[in-house]
Amino acid sequence: MTAGANLSVTDMRRAARHPVDYSAIVEHLEHGDLDLHISNISAHGFMADNTTQLKRGDRVMIRLPVVGRIEAYVIWTRDTRAGFQFERIIRLDDFVSIIDELQPNPRLRRGR
Repeated sequence: MTAGANLSVTDMRRAARHPVDYSAIVEHLEHGDLDLHISNISAHGFMADNTTQLKRGDRVMIRLPVVGRIEAYVIWTRDTRAGFQFERIIRLDDFVSIIDELQPNPRLRRGR
């Protein structure tokens, strides 16, 4: 049995998210350029905590360190927060490099 075999899906989801404090300008087809504050990120997506114009299903183009432009779509919204899923999963080595740039304080990085 592997070390992570007893983790629930919820535990794995939490473990995969990394807290960040990152401001990004995203491109939206209808609303143009929008300023988003990214508060956590995973290889599958991110959460922004200052969204007001976006709704479930909206697509945006975001530029991230290492991987450049990547499309994401809104999978949930609540108050001023929204969860986004990337159109493709970011490779692990690229994701580690992104976290190193977005969260330079090693004490705030989650275990990898």
